[in-house]
Amino acid sequence: MSRRRLDLTSLAGVPIGIGLILVGQVLEGGTLRSILQVTAAVIVFGGTLGATLLSFSVKDVKQALRSLRHVFIEDDSPIEETIATITRFAVKARKDGIMSLEDDVERLEDPFIRRGLSLAVDGTNPTTLRAMLEGESHSREDSDETPARVYEAAGGYAPTIGILGAVLGLIHVMENLSDPTKLGAGIAVAFVATVYGVGSANLLFLPIAAKLRNRAAARRQRREVALEGILAIQEGQNPRLIEQKLRGLLGVDPPARAGRTRARAA
Repeated sequence: MSRRRLDLTSLAGVPIGIGLILVGQVLEGGTLRSILQVTAAVIVFGGTLGATLLSFSVKDVKQALRSLRHVFIEDDSPIEETIATITRFAVKARKDGIMSLEDDVERLEDPFIRRGLSLAVDGTNPTTLRAMLEGESHSREDSDETPARVYEAAGGYAPTIGILGAVLGLIHVMENLSDPTKLGAGIAVAFVATVYGVGSANLLFLPIAAKLRNRAAARRQRREVALEGILAIQEGQNPRLIEQKLRGLLGVDPPARAGRTRARAA
């Protein structure tokens, strides 16, 4: 069963990254007001939004916005639970036959495992079963990767839009060289637009993309483990060997073996 868990690294990363930069600005004798420029924000974030919307469909953008919660909240079940579930079903299939899993399979929350075990119980050919589950896994992987691609694209556009804002600010300065009172505003927009573009890309958009891509990779690994476990159950392999095989895919020793290893080392 999946449990929602706060991602402490994400919760700490945003205030640390942005906060310490603002602290540095104050320590250098600057003020926070000097980097708050509405015009620069409109240019950079408006331009980045427009370029992103042009690059992706409305469906992709909506999916990316919904995926923001996954940056700060992890609600996928740990892969250890997947291994435990597969092992439990392997024990029952070994003892009572694979047909005995039919009722329990329907109560599974994970749709991928539920679908795979249902096909195995129905007697699907192992080669066909692997091909079907691998195809579904690849399809899910593409869907999981979409939000990361959206934010990655935004992270690529933002610095360039920031430079565009800087050029516009300098054009404004050049047009008003005869009026010194307007020079400060134009120069401020020019420099702050660059700060907004580079800062948003490297402190928000690209880190969000990296986090979402890591989430997608974890889901892919969980499906790979489930796939191998389901095929092993269908083949009637020993539950203990199945558990060791799945843990081997993760590079993790079973608890008992790990305990023996520590005992020998002592």
